[in-house]
Amino acid sequence: MDAYEVFAKTYDTFMEEVDYPSWIAHLEAIWKRFDVQPEMICDLGCGTGNVAIPLLQKGYAVMGVDNSEEMLTQARKKAMDLELQLPLFCQDMVELDLPMYVDCMISLCDCLNYLTEDGELLEAFQGIKENLCENGWFIFDMNTPYKFKHVLGNQTYAATTEDAAYFWENTFDEEENINEYYVSFFSKQEGRETYERAEEYHYERAYSLEEIQGALTEAGFTVKGLYDGYSFAPIKEDSERFVFVVQVV
Repeated sequence: MDAYEVFAKTYDTFMEEVDYPSWIAHLEAIWKRFDVQPEMICDLGCGTGNVAIPLLQKGYAVMGVDNSEEMLTQARKKAMDLELQLPLFCQDMVELDLPMYVDCMISLCDCLNYLTEDGELLEAFQGIKENLCENGWFIFDMNTPYKFKHVLGNQTYAATTEDAAYFWENTFDEEENINEYYVSFFSKQEGRETYERAEEYHYERAYSLEEIQGALTEAGFTVKGLYDGYSFAPIKEDSERFVFVVQVV
């Protein structure tokens, strides 16, 4: 089963703890710091639209890209309910082909960690550059090796609501630098007192800072900012999330 095929339906329920408004506020702070006034933003790995839609509501021009049609279906429904026009494209970030150049691309919530094969991160960066305007900007985050080893690795998490539940088991392979997520979902069937069970496997790769920076340089980006999560603090040994601000050379 493809990643997010089942999770898409309950994604927002179990992501309520994510402070999307603060992420968006920080994006705007980054744009202000670097004097960027984006004319068209592409949200790469937009999921159900939890960043793209609030940006639209703030008056930005936004398009969304995700490789899960199920996630895009949820984003499309949310945008329609709000009477917003949100162009959405089902594409793999390694084979990105937008209908127009954009001057700012964002990729949040560790989407790039899902590129697990050798060379895929570089391919993604190269494709992103090819779809950016001259001097375009790319802002993205990635889970750090520290987070996989010391926070997620070999831990089990669970969450429940009145109508759904999930159990999330992590297994981190330090030799391969791959974290396997095994997720079991239980969703209440409409009009019945029974629950439907489904399962998914997700995989993320831990990339070292040197690997990320090397791929960015080879793809033709220059790093303008590197931060500890959604702050302007410098990274440290126990940073759990890198946030990069890069520009086309």
